[in-house]
Amino acid sequence: MKRRTLLAATGLGVVAGCAEARPPVPAPPPVDLPVRTGNAVVVAPVRRAAVLTAYDVIGNDLRGTLQALEERLAGVAATVGVGASLFDGRFALAKPRLLTEMPAFRADVLDPQWCHGDLLVQVVGDNAEGLPRIAVPGLRRRWSIDGFHPVGHGAGVRNLFGFREGDGNPDAADRDLMSRLVWVQPGDGEPDWCVGGTYQVVRLIRMAMPSWDSDPVAEQERVIGRKKDTGAPLGGERVTDAPDLGGDQIAVDAHIRLANPRTPESEAHRILRRGYSYRRTPEVAGVDDAGQIFVCYQRDVERGFATIQRRLAGEALEKYLLPFGGGYYFVLPAAGVRAILPDGA
Repeated sequence: MKRRTLLAATGLGVVAGCAEARPPVPAPPPVDLPVRTGNAVVVAPVRRAAVLTAYDVIGNDLRGTLQALEERLAGVAATVGVGASLFDGRFALAKPRLLTEMPAFRADVLDPQWCHGDLLVQVVGDNAEGLPRIAVPGLRRRWSIDGFHPVGHGAGVRNLFGFREGDGNPDAADRDLMSRLVWVQPGDGEPDWCVGGTYQVVRLIRMAMPSWDSDPVAEQERVIGRKKDTGAPLGGERVTDAPDLGGDQIAVDAHIRLANPRTPESEAHRILRRGYSYRRTPEVAGVDDAGQIFVCYQRDVERGFATIQRRLAGEALEKYLLPFGGGYYFVLPAAGVRAILPDGA
């Protein structure tokens, strides 16, 4: 199915109210900062399943609502993120300095029902059936989606296109590296409560599976820039080999070339990816609703995800993807919901 046919079949229209993508901003000069870490779920090895649910806060008792949410999440591996809409003046909260609504990028067809939210709760685990569905008085569910990792596609974590996920990720076990790339630090100009938190991007992306599956493996590998079976970059032998971007093995519009050009400048744009696949009951007959829940973390969305996303404009992979939802959020630091409440209680 061609991408234009896929777009038409979904019945989705471009959202007029979405913000336009901003031009790039200069990266801040590097500074030496103490290592400050946050919610361990962010940097822990990726789990087999996840449930992501966005909520809107209803009513005026934010403190009671957040405390009830914290109690509901006790003992659960989870992250809680706050969206820009929570800071619309309803509550006396100090807003994360760089938090905005997710804009519409090139090729996005965003459905308002699947975008944004005051809060985003991500629950992860190794047993999908055991993951709790969080319901708390004062929270109205905006959207929710279940994620998983397919099996039977080969070694390592794979996506529905059959390729490995997470190759080229920064080392999440490197505390110094995570403090530079992921965790908000003292001196970042953020409210005090934000230190140890991180900016989270969620993108819900429908995949054109029939079109992809009809392409030969060689073409799929050209689009990605890696071998499908081993994950090695084209021209390489092992998944850990550095891509040879100076040669002609990796196409100029291949995903890995554009996502990370491996230059000194692009080092500052690296993000920590933690995504899942999804498969839902089709809303339109005959249109497979399956794809990727892209999740990433960084200290600065504009310097990280947004810069990379603009670099990917026109990549060969673009025609197989339909981003339709998600949002930008700020994941609370290790103190949890107490961090954001005005008196810290």
